[in-house]
Parts: sequence; structure tokens; C-alpha cells
Amino acid sequence: MVAKDYPFYLSVKRANCALEVQTVTSPAKETEEPSNKRVKPLSRVTSLAKKISQTLQRSISFRSDSRPDLLSPRPWSRNMPPKYNTKRRDSKLWSETFDVCVSHMLTSKEIKRQEAIFELSQGEEDLIEDLKLAKKAYHDPMLKLSIMTEQELNQIFGTLDSLIPLHEDLLRRLQEVRKPDGSTEHVGHILVGWLPCLNSYDSYCSNQVAAKALLDHKKQDHRVQDFLQRCLESPFSRKLDLWNFLDIPRSRLVKYPLLLREILRHTPNDHPDQQHLEEAINIIQGIVAEINIKTGESECQYYKERLIYLEEGQRDSLIDNSRVVCCHGELKNNRGVKLHVFLFEEVLVITRAITHNEQLCYQLYRQPIPVRELVLEDLQDGEVRLGGSIRGAFSNNERIKNFFRVSFKNGSQSQTHSLQANDSFNKQQWLNCIRQAKEKVTCAGKAGMLNSEAHFLLSPNGSKVLQGETTLEQMDQSDCESDCSMDTSEISIDCERMEQTNSCENEKQIETNV
Repeated sequence: MVAKDYPFYLSVKRANCALEVQTVTSPAKETEEPSNKRVKPLSRVTSLAKKISQTLQRSISFRSDSRPDLLSPRPWSRNMPPKYNTKRRDSKLWSETFDVCVSHMLTSKEIKRQEAIFELSQGEEDLIEDLKLAKKAYHDPMLKLSIMTEQELNQIFGTLDSLIPLHEDLLRRLQEVRKPDGSTEHVGHILVGWLPCLNSYDSYCSNQVAAKALLDHKKQDHRVQDFLQRCLESPFSRKLDLWNFLDIPRSRLVKYPLLLREILRHTPNDHPDQQHLEEAINIIQGIVAEINIKTGESECQYYKERLIYLEEGQRDSLIDNSRVVCCHGELKNNRGVKLHVFLFEEVLVITRAITHNEQLCYQLYRQPIPVRELVLEDLQDGEVRLGGSIRGAFSNNERIKNFFRVSFKNGSQSQTHSLQANDSFNKQQWLNCIRQAKEKVTCAGKAGMLNSEAHFLLSPNGSKVLQGETTLEQMDQSDCESDCSMDTSEISIDCERMEQTNSCENEKQIETNV
């Protein structure tokens, strides 16, 4: 054993024996004084004894310090803000809420099914409570105190009031079919009849982008900020800010498919609910997908309306025809300038965030770059020049990480931008989104070329031209819509297979015609 590890070994071995500590520390003090008069080997022993005593004393002090008075003040807590009590919402289980004796008569699978149904019901109750709290604790006081105007509050809260009776109706239906012992036999028919009401979430979710932007802008007002901070420090908020409450309906909406699948997973195959639950899952998946599409279109339209063009030449039909924002966020160039970059379906737009007419807008920084002609390059850490100077020994390593480059050249027009993400994960997200957008555009372009080639080759036979075009369009749509979200290698392989298949079919049809 190494000498420096010896005191730690003794401290661990004798930490629980206070008497041994005293017997060991006292000889250490006796041998400490005459240590200079003895020969060298003994000086090493005395130094070890001294270290042993100090280590043991520290171990004792650590034991005593590990059990301090909880009410005693801490020197580092003097400048901390006063703590406030937080009202926490305890999770409830079906087996703990109702009579436990009932569980002895049920199988484990049926108990799990009852737990899943109870979670659905309890979630509705919590959602109703939060929606009412948002209106009572935030909307009404801010309106009464004139912290915000009624128009601003209507923009931020949207159709929140209309969602409360909607979920109260489902909660009432679930409680009506609950037996006195707390168990529920059938819920599928209730969900099939109620879920179509969730189409009203369309307007609420589509308004969230504008609501979030307005709320962030109003937080610059010290009265609004002070009111929201006081609410955050109140027990009723559970340390959730206003936007957390406003976003609860959307998170609840996307959770319904998971809840219904959990109920279905624990439902026997011969149970009457089996068919109804499968139908309910199909209904909610269709509703969520439709609302997701409309929300994406609403977000895209919101940002397109807030683009500011310095000149008419910057306007691009690719921006006007875009329906989805694939990715957007703040990036920095190699000079440290903050830019807000938008990746639409077929065009990349680099802007600067500015305030125009008390609204956050985005002024185009350069000419829009078509995704089809965009060149993407992943840069290794340390390859970028900062501020026009070559990276050297005096450069800050944190400033030269997470860069990627986008470039574009078309005749006399050319652009090159070295963009820096906040971290490696954010950088990878941008790279993936740009690559997927390029693959989707490339796949669509190849499909268009195949369509034109098929039409030209089969033109002598009119009946087969239409049939070939229809089949090809269906293949193009299915391949482009499904495979463009996959990896690059998979997409390229699928496109090559599609080309080979189409060419073979065309050759067979030509031979037949001949």
C-alpha cells in the first residue's frame, strides 16, 4: 500500500470508533515533538502518524457536519431569495383510490386496464383544473388590473374557454359508467362518440405561434413581468409559468393516442371494447395528424408575413409557395453576427431579427438560396476563420466549434455562409433538416423527369400513356412522401430502384406496342 493512501485506509476502518480515535491521536502528538532528534526512518513514521491523526479528526468533523441543524443559517444562503411553498400535484392510482379488496377478484391484466382507464379520467380532471386556473389566476386579474388589453389577452389565450366544457363532458361520461367499486367495464363507445369534438383544437393550436410571440413581447413590459413573476412564486403555479399552462391542451392532445393504446394493450381480445378502442385510436390519430398539418401551415404563414424585404429582387416564389417551415432558429456567422435562419420546403432564407412597429420581424440578410442548388458542408471544429483572421493560438476554442457552411452559385450570383450552432446537437439537427430537404427536392425532380420520359416514350399508344402516367404518379408520391424522411442512403437506393423499375416497365410496354 502506498504511504499517502494509508491515512485514508485507517480513517475508513476506524471512522465509527471514537475511542480508537483518541488513542491514536494522542501518541501522534507525543511523537511529534522529538521527531527532529531521531534518525531519519523514524521521522517518516511520525509524519505518517501525524497524517493519521489529522485524517481521523477530519473524518470525525465530517460526521458531525453531515448532521447539522436544519434550521441553522448557511453563509451561502444569505443573498438567496426567500423560498416559497409549492403546491405539488400528487399522482393517483386506481388501486390506491378505491377499495383495495376489489383487486383480489381481478387479474393483473384487468388491474392494469383499470389503472389506464383511471389515468385517462384523472388526466381530464387535472386538465380542467389547470384550464380554469389559467383563466382565474392569469386572464381575469390582468384584464381587471389593465395589465394587458382585452384584445391582447384574447390573442394570447385564444379559444381556451371553449375547451373547458369540452373536457368536462368527457369527464362526466367517464364518471357515469364507473361502478360503485371504482371499476369501469366499457369506455370504447364513449371515446368513439366524443373524440370528434377535438377538431375544435384546430383554431387553438394554430393560434399558438402568434400567442407565444405576443406573450414574449409583452414580457418586456415591467408590469407584465412583475405580475407573472409573482404568480410563478405563488404556490398555486407549481413553478409553472403562464405559457406552460397555455401549452397544456396541446400536450394533452398528443397524449391521447398513447393513453388509448395503453388501455387497448390491457384489454382482452374477446372484450367488447376491443373494436371500439381500435376505432377510437384511428379517429384520434387522424385528428392529431390534421391539426399538426394545419398548425404547421399556420406557423409558416406567420413567419412569411413577418419577412421584410430590403428590395423587390429578394422576393422569391419559393417562399410564397411554401407551406411548412422545416427548421428555423438563431445561428451566428463567423463574425459573431446573430442571424435567424429559416429553412422552408425549397428555399433557405437568412435574416436578421428586428423590431418593426413593436413587432418582432425578420429582415432578409441575403438573397434567398434555393435548396436544390444549395451546397452543404459539415465543418470540423477549428476550420473556420473568426472575424476575418486565421485561427491561431490566441483564438477562443469555444468560438470555433459547431460550424457548418452553406454556399450557392448560379451564374454571377454566389453566396457562402459559415454558420455556427449553439451546440453539437443543434448543429446536427440543422444538417439533418437541410439534407432531408435536399433529398426531397432531388427526389421530386427525378420523379418529374421520369414522368416526362414515360410520356414521351409511350405517346404512340394513347390508352397506355394515361395508365402509365397514373401509376408513375402514384409511385412517385408514395416514394417521395415516405422515403424522403429516411436516411440519405435509403432514399437514393429507393430512387435508383424506382428508376430501374420504371425503365423496365417502359421497355416491356414498348416491346408490346411494337
